[in-house]
Amino acid sequence: MGELILIRHGQTEWSLSGRHAGRTDIPLSDAGEAAAKSLAPRLARRRLAAVFSSPLSRAVRTAELADLTGVRFDSDLMEWDYGGYEGLTAAQIQEARPGWDLWRDGVVPGDAAHPGEQLQQVATRTDAVLDRIRPLLDDGDVAVVAHGHLARVLTVRWLGLDAYAGRLLGHPHPGTLSFLATEDEQPFIAAWNVP
Repeated sequence: MGELILIRHGQTEWSLSGRHAGRTDIPLSDAGEAAAKSLAPRLARRRLAAVFSSPLSRAVRTAELADLTGVRFDSDLMEWDYGGYEGLTAAQIQEARPGWDLWRDGVVPGDAAHPGEQLQQVATRTDAVLDRIRPLLDDGDVAVVAHGHLARVLTVRWLGLDAYAGRLLGHPHPGTLSFLATEDEQPFIAAWNVP
């Protein structure tokens, strides 16, 4: 059985500054493009049965620069919709809501383009992605190019845990790989946050 390879998109100006970039389509920075290109040799050694990507340009461009082909765009891989917190840093949010925690407290509604999404809604999307991916792993590895919080939710759902457990994983750095696998039919994290 193949591994699920999670690829966090390369760095953007917002990821560098810690701003929440859910649905806003932010391009890769020069450093983000370089990191995405550096993934190509490692991914070239893998037998990929399928490649999926968020349709946001930072993920699409990461897939292109990593030389991934046959990419299927999946809107269920888009980042958490941060609603009214879109574009803000955690520190800015905590000024208005002291002690705020995304995993516990969620988001507030935003405008029409950013209505907001609660944790269980993100989990429902990642469960749907996993349902589509699991059968493909019989034919090799499956690569997924996505976003930081989405990757954390997807990972804990892979492990069979409640989505809230995503808070226990370190945020994957931009332009890194994580590997999810199974052994004796039990899911596990084979590697996390690999440059």
